[in-house]
Amino acid sequence: MKKSVLALALAFGVTTAFAQDLTSKKGEPILPEAGDWGIGIDANPFLDYAGNFFGKSSANVSPSWNFMTNNQTISGRYFADEKTVYRGAVRLGFGSQKATNVVTDDASTAIPKGTKEDTKSHATSGIGLSGGIEMRKGKTRLQGYYGGEVGIFFGNTLGHDVYTYGNAFSTSNTTPTSTTWTGQTPSGSAPAGSRPTDVKNGGSFQFALRGFIGAEYFILPKMSIGGEFGWGLGFTSTGAGSQTTESWNGTGTTTTTNNTGKSHSFGLDTDNWNSCFGMSAGRLRFNMYF
Repeated sequence: MKKSVLALALAFGVTTAFAQDLTSKKGEPILPEAGDWGIGIDANPFLDYAGNFFGKSSANVSPSWNFMTNNQTISGRYFADEKTVYRGAVRLGFGSQKATNVVTDDASTAIPKGTKEDTKSHATSGIGLSGGIEMRKGKTRLQGYYGGEVGIFFGNTLGHDVYTYGNAFSTSNTTPTSTTWTGQTPSGSAPAGSRPTDVKNGGSFQFALRGFIGAEYFILPKMSIGGEFGWGLGFTSTGAGSQTTESWNGTGTTTTTNNTGKSHSFGLDTDNWNSCFGMSAGRLRFNMYF
């Protein structure tokens, strides 16, 4: 009887140790450990690539390494311990472009006529930050988690355009040759025969506070597929912009500035994605820890 009890206890101990031994055949830990960092990317391109091998007649498109959100936010995690994880996301974006177009020099008397240049300068900016904490549940490859986070985003992603022209308005040239740029859409009551000189879109500010719940399954050591849903509030405010045009008034050049409207929105709801955060909800993501 004692031998049977001892054998049973030994078998139970071995089984328990094996069940909790989440390591690969090479001894690598399956789950993240304290001090590990993690990043996540959109898993859908990889899943589409694998699925398209079956029943698709056209050429399969190779998977791409995609951001988790539309606003190109880089996200990451840090494991304080096996059950407590800090998460954050950042976007720091500044851009400028300048285009030049050659037009006829209206004042030129040469044959062929000389040329001048019109230019368009375009500048954008965007800064996004978020931070939060998540708590983990589970002792197997399947890990659940929950937590909360807060995020802000501000900038001008639509941009600020500045136009210059080689041919000026004058009494002898009231309709100078000018470039009509793609996306050149000044609004308001602009005089006939006018051309834009400055188009400034209103800057945006976003604030979001949300709770979330999600799960991920570790398919390889420290590599998982997961996703989440959330609930919270979001506020967005877009400031007024302005569009400045110039035109000939019969005796000189008139400059007209028209302001555009501003807007704001507020929402409190469940979500399946949120542009303020790098951890995009409602989409499968591929996570890597190191």
